Amino acid sequence: MNTLKYKLFYRRHLPHYQPLGATLFVTFRLAGSIPAEVMQSLRAASEQIDARLALIADDKERARQAYQEQLILFEKWDKTLDLAGHGPTWLRDEEIATLIMDSLHYRHKKVYTLETFTVMSNHVHVLFTPLPRGENDEYHALSAIMHSLKRHTALNANRILGREGAFWQSESYDHVVRDQDDLQRIVHYIMHNPVKAGLVKEWEDWPWSYCRYDLS
Repeated sequence: MNTLKYKLFYRRHLPHYQPLGATLFVTFRLAGSIPAEVMQSLRAASEQIDARLALIADDKERARQAYQEQLILFEKWDKTLDLAGHGPTWLRDEEIATLIMDSLHYRHKKVYTLETFTVMSNHVHVLFTPLPRGENDEYHALSAIMHSLKRHTALNANRILGREGAFWQSESYDHVVRDQDDLQRIVHYIMHNPVKAGLVKEWEDWPWSYCRYDLS
């Protein structure tokens, strides 16, 4: 089975959901950037949440609570990354950060519409809308987009570093943008992540970000 072919839903350690035409908020990180015990704790929390949600009979209420729980869990996970207290921080290298930015821009209007991104020291937040492909109502698959992006950047980043081995964590976190309010919240979150992490005082001062929206 082709794992890079478009699917509405698939699951590895994390669930991945790509409705046709949806805008996606994706976070991908360096391999080893979160301690194993922290990941185990977060996975255990996720399983407990799933068990609680399964008891909710009303579909709308279950979806509402799932969304809120997902936000809380993601912010705990992202806070660990922002601390950059474990594992490599290779994205601090300006040549590598530029490589990531160029690779994200290169795919704009080819496989997605690029909305927003920021490159942190050990992870990347990106917001994009996959584009249709062909004439069969198919879209560029999230799995294929991330596979291509991570493979290309890992190969070239390892060359810059003079190393071999895993560069990116194999699986990425992704979230479907629900509506305009959700879009605005996520854009704000991405662009202000360097401020929240204490790297700059104003979001405009971070050189490794991009936003196609007017935030003034």
